Amino acid sequence: MPRRPALHFDADAPQLARELIGALLLVDGVGGLIVETEAYDMDDPASHSHGGPRPRNRSMFGPPAHTYVYRSYGIHWCLNLVCREAGHGAGVLIRALQPTHGLERMRQRRAVQDERVLCAGPGRVAQALGITLEHDGLPVDQPPFELHAPDQPVEVVTGVRIGISKAVDRPWRFGLADSRFVSRPFASA
Repeated sequence: MPRRPALHFDADAPQLARELIGALLLVDGVGGLIVETEAYDMDDPASHSHGGPRPRNRSMFGPPAHTYVYRSYGIHWCLNLVCREAGHGAGVLIRALQPTHGLERMRQRRAVQDERVLCAGPGRVAQALGITLEHDGLPVDQPPFELHAPDQPVEVVTGVRIGISKAVDRPWRFGLADSRFVSRPFASA
């Protein structure tokens, strides 16, 4: 039986986004260490939940510790983990992983050999893990998902979110310090 995540899904999105750095995320045994996240909240104009529930974003309002999967630009699936209380509309986008499990499956899915770019970006993460709309709304503490809190403290760096046009100055992007697996480097402190 998989371990239950020892993470605070009842917390606000920035807190959970920070806590997820260094956690192990697997989907059907494929995945790695979370090295980059971004936080989103209903009061945030860059969030899909801003403006309230709609058919496309209903999972973001669902219970915490579940997934919210959406398609970005009509091309890439993206994986978010829902937090706070049900109905609030907060979540954490998984932006990058350091691949550790199932590298060959990831390479086949992505048609890429370089492990540094297998999961460097939210669309790449979803493709490497085989995430589709069928994963939307699923609990992260049950198969096909496994989520394990970091075994030891990690150094987390913070920056502004990327790839958005609203609320661009919020420092709600979090990363594993000195990781070569993040989607883009963090600005120097």
